[in-house]
Amino acid sequence: MADKLTRAVTKNGFIRIFAVNSKNIVQAAHDYHKTLPLATAALGRLLTGAVIMGSMMKEENSSLTMQLVGDGPLGRVLAVANSKGEVKGYVENPFADLPLNRVGKLDVGGGVGQNGYLSVVKDLRLKEPYIGQVPLQTGEVGDDLAFYFAQSEQVPSLVALGVLVDRDYSVKQAGGFIVQIMPDCDEFNLKKFEKAAEKITSVTSMLEKGLSNEGLIKEVMKDFEVDILDEIDVDYVCDCCDERMQRAIVSLGKKEIQDIIDEQGETEIVCQFCDKAYRYDKNALEEMIERAKR
Repeated sequence: MADKLTRAVTKNGFIRIFAVNSKNIVQAAHDYHKTLPLATAALGRLLTGAVIMGSMMKEENSSLTMQLVGDGPLGRVLAVANSKGEVKGYVENPFADLPLNRVGKLDVGGGVGQNGYLSVVKDLRLKEPYIGQVPLQTGEVGDDLAFYFAQSEQVPSLVALGVLVDRDYSVKQAGGFIVQIMPDCDEFNLKKFEKAAEKITSVTSMLEKGLSNEGLIKEVMKDFEVDILDEIDVDYVCDCCDERMQRAIVSLGKKEIQDIIDEQGETEIVCQFCDKAYRYDKNALEEMIERAKR
């Protein structure tokens, strides 16, 4: 079942808000990758941020890739989203584990690490993709994404992303919101929001109260009048297929494919995003050599 993402703007047009309940998306990622809680939380936060950022892109068939690379035990954490509300991702070490942090929460910052970077690559169907990269601030994902918006896009943003993992390792709650200050926002409304933001509680605590996206937006923006613009379906979708995997093998060239036949006789490719395995025997590989020749 698809999750929902809601877009809104204050009536004065100075602030825009995106909110998403991503429980099913994060649960799908956990099911595919068999993540332990730390990896579920880190990947889930990145997937949540990515699907919101994907919804910001207006160009048809556009996509973005977000990547966290730090010195923590989780290794690379990656998410790919598009403008249609689809997202997928993986974490390099889904079985990484750490003690809870000093406030008794999953230590996502420690899992990601702080000596590294957050990169965002936007493919807007132009000649060259947009590439932005910033050093990690905390490794907690939300803080790092807010820093990215400020540094690379010059958009002051409040980013809150949360994942609550249950005792059986299933996803109990997941979601987030991004609030962005528009360029024409005046000082009065900026200060008004900054004061209100100090009182905002965690995303998961609001979701635990049963708040919908609209309810979450109104709670976060309770000092403002807001207009709900629309709501779209968002989902974890992997678009891997046999033809795409074969093209990847063909791109290796006939010599590399012949080496695979000589050394192994067959090969298997596993999709990083859904763990589906594609197996090719000698006959299939020989056909790919012919395609590579052409």
